[in-house]
Amino acid sequence: MQTQRDHIRMLARRAMDIAQGAEMPAIIQRWKDVNELRKPDRAPVWCNPVGCWSEMLPEATLSCADPWLRGLEVAFRKILIKAEIGDDSPVLPWFDVPAVVEVTPENTWGLETRHTPPAEPGGAWAYDPPLKTTGDLARLAHPAYRFDRDASLRLLEQHHDLLGDLMPVRLKFGPGYDSATLGTAAADLRGLTELMMDTLGEPEWLHRLMHHLMQGRLALLDEYERCRHDLVANNTGAMLLSDDFGPAEGTVSLRNCWCAGNSQEFDPVSPGMFDEFCLRYQKPIFARFGRVCYGCCENLSKKIDRVLTIPNLRIFVVSAWTGLDAPLEHINRNYCLMWRQMASEVVLPHSTGALKTALELGAKKLQGQYYQIVLRELQTLAGHPDRLQVWTRLAKDAAIKYS
Repeated sequence: MQTQRDHIRMLARRAMDIAQGAEMPAIIQRWKDVNELRKPDRAPVWCNPVGCWSEMLPEATLSCADPWLRGLEVAFRKILIKAEIGDDSPVLPWFDVPAVVEVTPENTWGLETRHTPPAEPGGAWAYDPPLKTTGDLARLAHPAYRFDRDASLRLLEQHHDLLGDLMPVRLKFGPGYDSATLGTAAADLRGLTELMMDTLGEPEWLHRLMHHLMQGRLALLDEYERCRHDLVANNTGAMLLSDDFGPAEGTVSLRNCWCAGNSQEFDPVSPGMFDEFCLRYQKPIFARFGRVCYGCCENLSKKIDRVLTIPNLRIFVVSAWTGLDAPLEHINRNYCLMWRQMASEVVLPHSTGALKTALELGAKKLQGQYYQIVLRELQTLAGHPDRLQVWTRLAKDAAIKYS
């Protein structure tokens, strides 16, 4: 066990060196500037390997057997790998310990959600939803949330004993990234095909489901506000890193925090149905926060006017399916554009010539705008282990060229 602890401490020192490195202040300032609608030296560039981590950080390469230490090993090694990739990953000089928040029932909605596994590795899974009929809606539970401060402080002390002499260790209690994404739970509970059919066949039933999910999410926000003396603003990570904002009341509230949401599961529906069945239930959640980031992989090109009605919207996510033309026609410099890349076009081609051309074309269109260049939704490197390094370099070059 001591050998494992020593290994974690070695990784932590290396991560702290990155946090205190000469490049980190410029990275942090770059994110702050773009999200504060100030002109940065260039657009920030960031990638999230997501499904590629199994290729980049295989289980067999991990040294720690203890589950807690193994989790720390993964966290610190991801920081080191991202530093090798060279993107604008902000690494701050402390370690966040997630707070313990109990949810009752443990499965949140009182029903078990399952997926049918793929027939072969890397294939697509299918929904196996528990809401088979409209009558099943009565079986849904209303989740209750409780911040367990004692358990959280014990966890904090455990981390402090291991890392506290190397870096500050703080308790992170507060909202995550996708606080207002309700479609994921809706599809898990009802099924994606059934969800689409309900917009026409059972609209009132679907309204009841979405209202139930909205209430559940608002209950979690109520718990954050109830324990606001422990609340930590979520403006320190990639994509949402910004200056402090909102009221300066001595303690943090949700008005000092970001909220993100999307409508991926409602991508095929009309703008009117998007507004009716999705956005109307997200807006009460968004209204509790100081700033909002909206969108993911869905096509929002025909729904831009609806998205712009979101209170406190600051970041509009431009997916590869949305494209740049429609947002640039309708969105002014009151917003930051998160320009998302199509993962398959990054990792699958053997040559990167087309990738360089596409990045430069997009950066040229975005010249004069506040924007980020973000690559997510990766599932494989497709036999190109250096592709993320190459993409990062090309994206940075394009951002500099048209800064």
